[in-house]
Amino acid sequence: MRLGIHVMEFDDPAGPGALGPQLAAAGAAAESAGVDWISVMDHYFQMEQAGGPEHAMLEAYTTLGFLAAHTSTVRLGVLVTGVTYRHPGLLAKIVTTLDTLSGGRATLGIGAAWYEREHLGLGVPYPPLAERFERLEETVRICLQMWDPDDDGPFEGEHYRLAETRCVPPPISRPHPELLIGGGGEKKTLRLVARYADACNLLPGTPAEVGHKFDVLRRHCDELGRDYDRIRKTVISRSEALGRGDLDGFVREMAAYAELGVESVVVPTSATDAAGWIEERIAPAVPRLAQLG
Repeated sequence: MRLGIHVMEFDDPAGPGALGPQLAAAGAAAESAGVDWISVMDHYFQMEQAGGPEHAMLEAYTTLGFLAAHTSTVRLGVLVTGVTYRHPGLLAKIVTTLDTLSGGRATLGIGAAWYEREHLGLGVPYPPLAERFERLEETVRICLQMWDPDDDGPFEGEHYRLAETRCVPPPISRPHPELLIGGGGEKKTLRLVARYADACNLLPGTPAEVGHKFDVLRRHCDELGRDYDRIRKTVISRSEALGRGDLDGFVREMAAYAELGVESVVVPTSATDAAGWIEERIAPAVPRLAQLG
């Protein structure tokens, strides 16, 4: 099992000018610790459950570009991009640019979006949920077409129409940047994972809950003729054991997920003193989780 970090808070007592050095130090610490993945949230406003819009939030792909320049091995992605935030053609171009400049380390994490307040706040259209899922599927198809070297022709969908799906230069990752669809909705989200995705990401849940979601995903894969084992399984963990520095307890918790086939666990952190937290809590956990398989 591999370990990743998810940076989701950007308030710094020293002010905004401290964020760049803090993130650069976090990237260096993560690579030194053997961390597999660094992700950030994709929001315009900080989430209500993390303090709300009065608290800091950085634009996701600019932040990942900065981290790409300060790292060399760790994979970079968003958990997850809301489908409403960027036009699909632009999104494919952004992720391709990140992949190119990072040497093939980009993942496109995407979902149906949910935070209505930030959409209304900045004047971004926020269609009903059913339409957002329709747009999600079209966006995934557009990105995959833009990453197909043999197809730069038009795309005609219900919500998006592109005259040309050119993407020059192409991504470095082969056959394309990893596509991760986030969420555990059993009727739509996990079916989209089964049809299109290279990876999935589930929110915190008990091993029994995660196992149930995987059973649903497997059924969708069987119905669609997809190899379930080719989909990388990831989860977010808010482990209390890790929070209090109980490494043995954290490893025991993660062993239950490893038995379900989880390949990567992602733990949230704040940008403030993330480097110190990684060195103290994450670095000792990396080799222990690697032994879980």
